[in-house]
Amino acid sequence: MPDILPPVKARRGFLGFLRRNPTIAVGGGLMLLIILMAVLAPLLWTVDPTALAPARRTREPSALYWFGTDMLGRDVYSRVLHGARVSLIVGFAVAFFSSVIGLAIGLTSGFIRWADAIIMRIMDGLMSIPSILLAIALMALTRGSVGNVILAITIAEVPRVSRLVRGVVLSLREQPYVDAAVASGTSTPRIIVRHILPNTLAPLTVQATYICASAMIAESILSFIGAGTPPIIPSWGNIMAEGRALWQVKPYIVFFPAIFLSLTVLAVNLLGDGLRDWLDPRMAKKV
Repeated sequence: MPDILPPVKARRGFLGFLRRNPTIAVGGGLMLLIILMAVLAPLLWTVDPTALAPARRTREPSALYWFGTDMLGRDVYSRVLHGARVSLIVGFAVAFFSSVIGLAIGLTSGFIRWADAIIMRIMDGLMSIPSILLAIALMALTRGSVGNVILAITIAEVPRVSRLVRGVVLSLREQPYVDAAVASGTSTPRIIVRHILPNTLAPLTVQATYICASAMIAESILSFIGAGTPPIIPSWGNIMAEGRALWQVKPYIVFFPAIFLSLTVLAVNLLGDGLRDWLDPRMAKKV
């Protein structure tokens, strides 16, 4: 039997968890590297990402300028590494705020029947507008900043979270243990917190990862079209927007931030897929 089944210690613990969930291991490892890159950017041989040097503009990638320089002589490598901070901050902030707000709305709408018709009609109205167009419209009413970008994308993502939570709550409120709690005189807030809320956290966590990836893409789109963060902030969308005029002759200015954005979104999506498989008992792998 020891030759057939590995020891219990080998099948348990952190390493055993990673072996059973390779998607989480790959996505989480890649995401950890990107986060460390963003946090430790000043220590990774970077320079001031906003420093202008017209004499060194549009230099090709080399040993001195790893990712080359842009049309203003700024180091693309430094701008890409510092730009990771903007994308990660926007992605994590939007995922957190939209999940919290959408959770509150979904719980209220799904469990309190008279409020469902009112709240969901508002959410349906917001969902009828494409999220990126809604974000552009909201950004047009404010000035460009990271905080306003987070607010605009959060408002666009809340209806999707609320509908997900509402669907889960609608199925949970018909369960026998909820009926028993109602019959015993338990208050509605206590039923929601004790019986409904814990069962919504698993699908909400998976949805938050997809919102995080979607928010990063939306921030890059807004910055690319000039409706997001100010041009002085080195975000991936701004870097690509500034390099599109020279795409035919200097494609590296757009290529490097696009590659890092794609890798970050891939890491988040892999992590979300892995969490979905791990948290869903129907998709759990048998030992």
